[in-house]
Amino acid sequence: MSPRTRAVVMSLSAPVLAFALVGGLLGKAMAREDTYQDLKVFDDVVSMITNNYVEAVDIDKVMSGAMRGLAEGLDPDSAYLSPGEVKQIEAHAELPAGSIGLDLTRQYYLRVIAARDGSPADRAGLRTGDYVRAIDEKPTREMSVWEGMRALRGAPGTTVTLTVLRGNANEPHEVQLTREVAPAADVSGRLAAPGVGYVRIAAITSNTAKQVEAQVTRLEKAGAAKLILDLRRTSGGDLDDGLALARLFVATGTLAQRETKAGKEPIAAGAGGGAITAPASVLVDVGTTGAAELFASALSGNDRAVLIGSHTMGRAAQQTLIKLPDGSGLWLSTIRYLTPDGEPLHEKGLEPGIAVAEPDPVDFGQPAPTADPVLEKALEHAAMKQAA
Repeated sequence: MSPRTRAVVMSLSAPVLAFALVGGLLGKAMAREDTYQDLKVFDDVVSMITNNYVEAVDIDKVMSGAMRGLAEGLDPDSAYLSPGEVKQIEAHAELPAGSIGLDLTRQYYLRVIAARDGSPADRAGLRTGDYVRAIDEKPTREMSVWEGMRALRGAPGTTVTLTVLRGNANEPHEVQLTREVAPAADVSGRLAAPGVGYVRIAAITSNTAKQVEAQVTRLEKAGAAKLILDLRRTSGGDLDDGLALARLFVATGTLAQRETKAGKEPIAAGAGGGAITAPASVLVDVGTTGAAELFASALSGNDRAVLIGSHTMGRAAQQTLIKLPDGSGLWLSTIRYLTPDGEPLHEKGLEPGIAVAEPDPVDFGQPAPTADPVLEKALEHAAMKQAA
């Protein structure tokens, strides 16, 4: 090994060791001999690249890619951050107010989890499962979810251009969107059938529990004895806000379990919960993630609601910044949530009690389907319960 290569490897040993200690190197157990063996392989790979690659190697670029790969191998929300990105987090800088209403995950490229109701992304026809291949002509292949979500934000009135690929289409579709301030109201409601109240929860924030309680009170006064809670395409949000919403429906018991390296901790419903007692159904799909997924899990796990729709994504973890010696950092999932019974939720998702497939997204420019088989099944289920 050349002296320069040895120096590079030595300078990178501390970050890799830090990564191994906090998250595991490629998911392996942290036995000392395993860690050192992995570092030896890493040493050998760097040496072979620098000594044998056909042209001069930009070692900084190679190592940055290696660190991104380490984080990417854990889960879509973990990421390797540059020193500049670390400074953004440490400065607690607020994101610009303008948004296009899109939530992303990672699957080779960045991929759409959901577009918020009525948002620029929703009006442009973006749907769950669409691949975002570029943001303002910058490819997303090496872009983390953390970086991609921030690239979508900006001042209200400014534009962002997405290059989108849907399904088996050979040609990408370019969409220019104008950023807007997200609406303050996250919840709407109506009577969907005699005695059945329908509540659409488009996003979960610190205000959502109060908004849901107000909508349910209004619907009950209008005659609703049963509830349908629609959380399809409801993604992101603070997980604690999802638990706060669950406390409205669950009076006693365990809402979820929080798991860290130290072990598992049950999260109780707490005193004063269960203000909403009406029987409920919760509509879910692959776009039901984060706080909404935790809420759905709490109600299902405590027999407060039946889940209707399709399997959820499994995105219920919290990330922590771990700073590395060179100023870069790891945005690492250090807490994940389990169902009330202790079953995995993060990266596993929820299986609905009543499975209903939604129509596939149509091609760009084609009208969206007007039929809603999931809601129809929920209304059918409510009618059967009433008859019983």
